[in-house]
Amino acid sequence: MPEPTIAVLDVDGTLVDSNYQHALAWYRALRSLGETFPVWRLHRLIGMGGDQLVLSLGGEELEERIGEQARKRQGEEVDQMIGEVAPLPGARDLLLAIKERGHRLVLASSGQQRHVDLALDLLDARDIADAWTSSADAEKTKPAPDLLQVALTKLGAPEDASSVMVGDSVWDIEAAKNAGMPAIAVRSGGFGDDELRGAGAIAIFDTPGDLAKALDDTPLA
Repeated sequence: MPEPTIAVLDVDGTLVDSNYQHALAWYRALRSLGETFPVWRLHRLIGMGGDQLVLSLGGEELEERIGEQARKRQGEEVDQMIGEVAPLPGARDLLLAIKERGHRLVLASSGQQRHVDLALDLLDARDIADAWTSSADAEKTKPAPDLLQVALTKLGAPEDASSVMVGDSVWDIEAAKNAGMPAIAVRSGGFGDDELRGAGAIAIFDTPGDLAKALDDTPLA
């Protein structure tokens, strides 16, 4: 029998419906520091870790001037909206379907640890997932491959282990490509099919539940 595949799943926007709260939190955090950016621009960067987002948004000058403050305030703003975050349709079903097929499962989030904890509780996933990550686990977050590599390390697996990424943003898909993993996408991040395919997604589904139903047609069969 072949070795089980390792499923590496993003959390925000893939399993829980939180991308738009994160975009609004960035808007409020940056505006409180005297920097106003259109929310649509911020949404386009959701899926990156906070260590990458400010730099991508405004360059080294902005990062050096307010990066640390912005990340702290963004986390606080998310705290204010955390009660509005809910699991996406079929999210827990997908986790169970992956485990029922004998695969190992890691939730690879670049979010802050307290927000990862909330998602784990919303999904009732602590007894399903084999491991999980947060932004504290890697020096660089997505689209760098570090978090995905950490996910494998947490299972004691080599970097070339059979693995598949599931994410919702082009940054997830690019991180998977950088880590040498095939990637499956869900549309809940708000990115277009052409963007997700252009980034390298091998398949696209509306919701985690849709992926769960079609799992046997993917590398997670």
